[in-house]
Amino acid sequence: MSIAGFPTSSDIYLEVDGVRVAVVQSYAVKTTKSSAVVEAFGEAEPVATAPGQATHTVELTRLYATDEAIRDHINFYDMSGFSLVICKPDRKIIYSDCQWSSIQESANIGSMVLEKVTLVASRRIETGV
Repeated sequence: MSIAGFPTSSDIYLEVDGVRVAVVQSYAVKTTKSSAVVEAFGEAEPVATAPGQATHTVELTRLYATDEAIRDHINFYDMSGFSLVICKPDRKIIYSDCQWSSIQESANIGSMVLEKVTLVASRRIETGV
């Protein structure tokens, strides 16, 4: 965990099968939830709302491949079903079963840096540390 309780890039990372493959400089999450109204015959207004599924869209900025990912020749474009792990001072947030939806790449020769990656996660789990 980082000093003074503030997250650092080592506290935000992508993980595949328990192996850290990239560290992330920053992230932004947007969670949306669809819902539907329940109508009843003869009622002027809906009688209830039914919750729908939540969708987690995460934008990551500046991903750096780890030495393990470079050594194992991991191709970020082929990745699916991976996790995003965010370590905070009092808890850990895991977005799992992720699929990327867009990748913007910018790097010097020989380095692996992805500028922006947008991913969609099927689950969000929050645990105490």
